[in-house]
Amino acid sequence: MKSFLYIVLLLTISSINAQNMKTDIPYAVVPPHPEKYTATTVAARMIDGLGFRYYWATEGLRPKDLDYKASEEGRTSAETVRHIYELSKMIVNATTKTPNGKKEKDSLSFDELRSATLLNFKKASTILLEAESLDDFKIIFENDYGTSEHSFWINISGPIEDAIWHSGQVSLLRRASGNPFNSKVSVFSGKVRK
Repeated sequence: MKSFLYIVLLLTISSINAQNMKTDIPYAVVPPHPEKYTATTVAARMIDGLGFRYYWATEGLRPKDLDYKASEEGRTSAETVRHIYELSKMIVNATTKTPNGKKEKDSLSFDELRSATLLNFKKASTILLEAESLDDFKIIFENDYGTSEHSFWINISGPIEDAIWHSGQVSLLRRASGNPFNSKVSVFSGKVRK
């Protein structure tokens, strides 16, 4: 009896944690826009739009969807999601002025990757909203050969746009695997139609 109560308690706590994790994930809707246009608020808004698209491209993906790939040479949806996660780390590292080092393969589950990616986008956007200039937000690489720095222009044309591109691929792959993007999601308004 004691074991049964322990299992019920453990399942209840796990369920509550899963529900809390789900509600803490940003970008089910695009947040309100800034009051004024500046370089930093526009960059933040680009990341918010990316976060919204990624949220809905990955919402409700099944194992079948994650394993799907369009051709033998292509990436699976799961591999594409992992790539977007790596891009999100580069984006947030630029805003936190953290160098990018060697990529270490971690063993995050799909849900953990999805959550971490969305939280990286949110953190980067929040930092940019509070910033005055993009000049200090460089992409920095450190490796055995030294250090290289790239301006925020590269962040826009590189990791941010690449992540948008790959979010679209996830949407396409999920349609091909029989689980299309939610038709009530409006990428124009950044909301879900009722």
